[in-house]
Amino acid sequence: MVVRELPRAKTKRYTVDDVWAMECDPAYEGRYFYLIDGELHEDPMPNRTHGKLALLVGHYLHLHVQSRELGEVNVEVGYHPTDADDTVLLPDVAYVSHVRLAGSSPDSYVPAMPEIAVEIKSPSNSMSQLRRKADAYLRHGATIVWLVIPERQGVEQWQLDADGEKQQFFIDRQGTLHGEPALPGFKLKLSELFPQAGKHRGG
Repeated sequence: MVVRELPRAKTKRYTVDDVWAMECDPAYEGRYFYLIDGELHEDPMPNRTHGKLALLVGHYLHLHVQSRELGEVNVEVGYHPTDADDTVLLPDVAYVSHVRLAGSSPDSYVPAMPEIAVEIKSPSNSMSQLRRKADAYLRHGATIVWLVIPERQGVEQWQLDADGEKQQFFIDRQGTLHGEPALPGFKLKLSELFPQAGKHRGG
């Protein structure tokens, strides 16, 4: 008896244009999509803890960046690499320099990765999902990725070393985030984000 292998179902390969069309479609209002290597994903709706942490990180970054006129800090803005049409990322908070913003329209996605991308873990996120995002950011030009983990009261930092190898390490609430080399001089004590010991509800 000959057993024939059934053809595998093909998964649609999405592009930047597909995601933009969905964003402009009223049927998808209030939903958050991102794209990694042609694979479409949806982010959960942020909760209060998520929103508070995004506001705080964005606030401290903005103060540093604005006072030095280095670029822009924004929230939930789409970024995509110019050399690939299959990846769009939507960081919770991002710092992007004037150099990378040059020539881009404020009414569309930024055609570059931010120097610093910040993703805040929600209860429905897995660390593997967040780490896949971190990998995609770095592969496409980001310098630093901060994965903020409320239940651990800390941040997992990702960056490339001098040889282009990915590094990751965890900083707890007693530690400090440093912006080098993407944002020299920037420092943020994590006790500013997590003022009290103990677990936070949500993410």
